[in-house]
Amino acid sequence: MKEKTHIAGSEALLLTLLEEGVDTVFGYPGGQAIPIYDSLYDYTDRLKHVLVRHEQGAVHAAQGYARVSGKVGVAIVTSGPGATNTITGIADALMDSTPLVVITGQVPSSLLGSDAFQEVDVIGITQPITKWAYQVRKPEEIAYAISRAFHIASTGRPGPVVIDLSKDAQVGTVDYSYTKVTHIRSYQPAPPLDLTQVQVAADLINAAVRPLVLVGQGIILSHAEAELQTFVEKAGLPVAFTVLGLSALPSNHPLNKGMLGMHGNVGPNRKTNNCDVLIAVGMRFDDRVTGDLKTYAPQARVIHIDIDTSEIGKNVPVMVPICGDARQALSALLPLLRPATHDEWLAAFVSDEEEEENKVIRPETHPDKGPIKMGEVVRLVSEATGHDAVVVTDVGQNQMMALRYSRYNRSRSVVTSGGLGTMGFGLPAAIGAKFGAPHRTVCCFTGDGGFQMTMQELGTILQEQLNVKIIVLNNDYLGMVRQWQELFFHSRYSATVMVNPDFAAIAAAYGIATRTVSRREELPEAVEAMIRHDGPFLLAVQVEPCGMVYPMVPAGSCITNILLG
Repeated sequence: MKEKTHIAGSEALLLTLLEEGVDTVFGYPGGQAIPIYDSLYDYTDRLKHVLVRHEQGAVHAAQGYARVSGKVGVAIVTSGPGATNTITGIADALMDSTPLVVITGQVPSSLLGSDAFQEVDVIGITQPITKWAYQVRKPEEIAYAISRAFHIASTGRPGPVVIDLSKDAQVGTVDYSYTKVTHIRSYQPAPPLDLTQVQVAADLINAAVRPLVLVGQGIILSHAEAELQTFVEKAGLPVAFTVLGLSALPSNHPLNKGMLGMHGNVGPNRKTNNCDVLIAVGMRFDDRVTGDLKTYAPQARVIHIDIDTSEIGKNVPVMVPICGDARQALSALLPLLRPATHDEWLAAFVSDEEEEENKVIRPETHPDKGPIKMGEVVRLVSEATGHDAVVVTDVGQNQMMALRYSRYNRSRSVVTSGGLGTMGFGLPAAIGAKFGAPHRTVCCFTGDGGFQMTMQELGTILQEQLNVKIIVLNNDYLGMVRQWQELFFHSRYSATVMVNPDFAAIAAAYGIATRTVSRREELPEAVEAMIRHDGPFLLAVQVEPCGMVYPMVPAGSCITNILLG
């Protein structure tokens, strides 16, 4: 308990953020948040405020920060359009279990319900897309509400919380005291493990002939990377990853079989329908992973470990449900497992890997003629960074190529929009990622479509002189939609052709070093120059206009119905 001090509610907010360990916030000021920003003027030595160029950018930046740092991301905006501009980011954070606290200014409580200037029902709008949304109308509520928000956002299955702060709560005074919230009645973030089920799971794994582990972001969120590696190595278990689980195990680990799902690797997708025991850890069986649920792993006995009770059995029938923290569950399983190798089962992946390498990977990453391909750009960037960069992506073909062909040496190396698939996510998320991991190289892969949705955040990079590497894979199309139109809509390219500006000229206007590349022989040197450059850099690469992302499992199809070209 801190000594009480009589201060404004806006200052109580900042003191509570500091008590919760916040060092960086992303935001945009406005009329109903001016008291917060006025108080912030005296706290710039302790609290870094990053001025974005759009409130959506503030939330995506807070997401990028949270994903690489493991801390709660914080965004501060004003009322009305300031608040509504955050909605996409908040929904994205809920889908992808990203811990956020979004603080919105609000009109004075005496004006609520009067349609005052820039009044909007923030709580009504955000309740369906948050873990908790609460309106503060009195300064006395601020410290508790903010600490409670951090507890809810960061525990259990993480997610976004919105605190709507009326202007009179900001300007009113309070005898400030802070007590950290560590318990909320009726809120049980991590249910106790059922050790009986853990034993049943261990028995199944020990008896398995063809086991397969599917890993999602839950491993990363629970800091269970070491336990995962020990788990799969002890029992000789091949493991594959959702897009948000990528980097939880180094790419070069012999048991790492790659990415799951619609554009995932052939081996783990096919073997999902061959395995006898399927162990899902910290993932939710998203439709992009499962395809047609009626034909998904019908032969497998499924063990599902997840902290969110509602996810277990929601999509896929489960034989052994284990509701709890992934790290605790794996730690409980480990002593019950017998050492094993499963050499014959692991060898069965080889033919799939060779087929994919010959038909898809090598032609995409090492072409010898024709236009530049997205995959070769990604490969060169990954190699130039020693496979140690934070890979941030936008959404679309650029996303799938970046995730497929980057390699990862350590965890928290992937920042991408998974469940919501938000175009425009990449650039602001890269800004947040750089603040969250300032000593790591941050590479943002984006397409010409997604980049133009939030490219105003180049202004944030200019103002902060932020060393972010931006790779625009420009095919002059909305590439992923065009791919679907080609495959499933008779090549009727409706509203997918893009007439684009000179991206290099735009970057130069923001004082950002830049190169434009359209010839393969120029590409390696341009990539090296980008990585060597001490400061922000935009590399605009003119890639194959009608390139395709393969492998591809058509939406709603069996996960083994894989198109290879």
